[in-house]
Amino acid sequence: MPLLAHERLAWSSGHLLVGIDEVGRGPLAGPVVAAAVCFPLDHPGIPGVRDSKRVPDHATRTALAREIRREALAFGLGAASVREIARDNIRRATALAMRRALLRCRAGLDRSAAHIVIIDGFWLRELHEEHQALVKGDAQCHAIAAASLLAKVARDRLMHALATRRPGYGWQTNVGYATREHVAALRAQGRTPHHRVLFCDTALGQRELFPAMENG
Repeated sequence: MPLLAHERLAWSSGHLLVGIDEVGRGPLAGPVVAAAVCFPLDHPGIPGVRDSKRVPDHATRTALAREIRREALAFGLGAASVREIARDNIRRATALAMRRALLRCRAGLDRSAAHIVIIDGFWLRELHEEHQALVKGDAQCHAIAAASLLAKVARDRLMHALATRRPGYGWQTNVGYATREHVAALRAQGRTPHHRVLFCDTALGQRELFPAMENG
């Protein structure tokens, strides 16, 4: 059954709970994507919702994401681009994506609704929002697990679309992560504007090993 202890604790004090999680901190290519999800008071939870890494089947993740969107009181998605990651570093970019997701989620809530924000992982000063942090929260909090699934489905969909524009890197399966196929393609074809320069250089063990491609 869904883990709702954190939600029930918030609900018992008259607060809603907004859970936030991100996907895509570590890939060589693509944005970092975050989601924020808030379920109604006393919602029973959605069976099958768990950390997206524990739902390997794409069709199941997609079906769960559809149900989360239907059942949630409010939700929001946010992203930080490759340029923002390069400009701000991945920690600040992750906070930016989370903040954007939270703002969109709040837009679907009554302005008078009291709510608690809980993020997956460690406390994040750069979020610039009052919040709680829960290490491995996607395995302990239903709303965070739901956010993990929404973010994963949204980011995968984006990377699959980019794969048709930039074939050869395997993004339709590796969604930007550093697989052997992806690293080999970087050596052979160079990086695209969708690649994270520092991440790619680190994966290859040196800086500026290959030229940048023009155009997105």
